[in-house]
Amino acid sequence: MTKHGAVQEAEVRLSEVLRRAREGEPQHVGLNDGCVVVSEEVWAAVEGRNLGAWLAENAPRGESVELPSRRSRRGDPFASARRSRRP
Repeated sequence: MTKHGAVQEAEVRLSEVLRRAREGEPQHVGLNDGCVVVSEEVWAAVEGRNLGAWLAENAPRGESVELPSRRSRRGDPFASARRSRRP
């Protein structure tokens, strides 16, 4: 793949794009409003922090989201086994 490629070509050759980026060769994808794929190591050097921290800091902000309860509606499937083992 050339340094500048169409998105469709990058999709077909994704493993090659990633391999080249890991080897230190930035990969330009897209002809209009393109993007650059670089290794996480290169990104960390440019940004001075890890990718996870950047994603957390730059996550979309908006209305609060109410998360569903983490409690199971099924109850505890091991409750009866615990009761039968008690002395």
